Amino acid sequence: MRENDKKAEQKHMTLVKIDGLETWAAAFLRDRKTGGLSAYTVEFYRAQLEIFLTYCKAQNVTEVISVTPDNLRGYMLDLEAKGRNAGGRHAAFRAVRAFLRWYEAEAEPEGWVNPIRKVKPPKVNHDPIKGVPTEEIKAMLETCGGDFISVRDRALLLCLLDTGARAAEFMALNISDVDFVGGAVDIRKGKGGKSRTVFIGKKSRKALRAYMRLRGDGDPALWVTKNGGRLAVKSLRQVLTKRADLAGVPVPSPHDFRRSFALALLRARVDVFSIQRLMGHATLDVLRRYLAQDTEDLRGAHERASPGDNLT
Repeated sequence: MRENDKKAEQKHMTLVKIDGLETWAAAFLRDRKTGGLSAYTVEFYRAQLEIFLTYCKAQNVTEVISVTPDNLRGYMLDLEAKGRNAGGRHAAFRAVRAFLRWYEAEAEPEGWVNPIRKVKPPKVNHDPIKGVPTEEIKAMLETCGGDFISVRDRALLLCLLDTGARAAEFMALNISDVDFVGGAVDIRKGKGGKSRTVFIGKKSRKALRAYMRLRGDGDPALWVTKNGGRLAVKSLRQVLTKRADLAGVPVPSPHDFRRSFALALLRARVDVFSIQRLMGHATLDVLRRYLAQDTEDLRGAHERASPGDNLT
């Protein structure tokens, strides 16, 4: 290797150590952890950045300062080509944007212009979030028998619907977070590190007590496997898939239960501000997607408050 080539290689290696994507991504994740973000949020950043770094490596981009707007646009197109929907691409964009903005503030690279400033985020379809029809939830509950797994799954389905909790929040619950008689449930690991109290009704409390009577483990987690050990979010999705398949209905996601919860409260004439607090939304903006009403909802609302019918 010629002397000039050696110098160029040495310079490259130095830049990788100083400005390497992997080095700064690891530092970013450490900062997120020490900043008090939830484990779920940190894991979100880790997973998204891992995919981004893999793409960059394939493009021979190894330093943060080498990332260009065209790289970022190419990354979005690559995700789309691999089947990532608009919401997923937007999530990937947010993670990379957070990382690059943090790097800009942390490293203060002289003369460097953050490439994310020149890239528009993917457009997201804001169609209403679909819920699970009541008939399908009932069908899933009917597949639950009297064995431990079935009794657990019945309690899980009812409580998931009754709390309106996010999947990660729900699976992070401990026994000590639940009032098995009064029905209050303390969510201590909410989104953004915010805690709140939600509630479960009589049927859910009864199902939950039946499940707890069958437990013989000493695990503090509320939702556990047959042999003990906390169920993961992945396991929750497996439970929903199993029960839906047995019932012969479409497989719902945990978030589908969340919208069913919101709509049920709205149809019971609960005010939107109470629903907002129960769901843990900072503003009403996101809640609007959950509360998109169908024609029958609007017909019922009009029949209850028809200005013409109420003329005296």
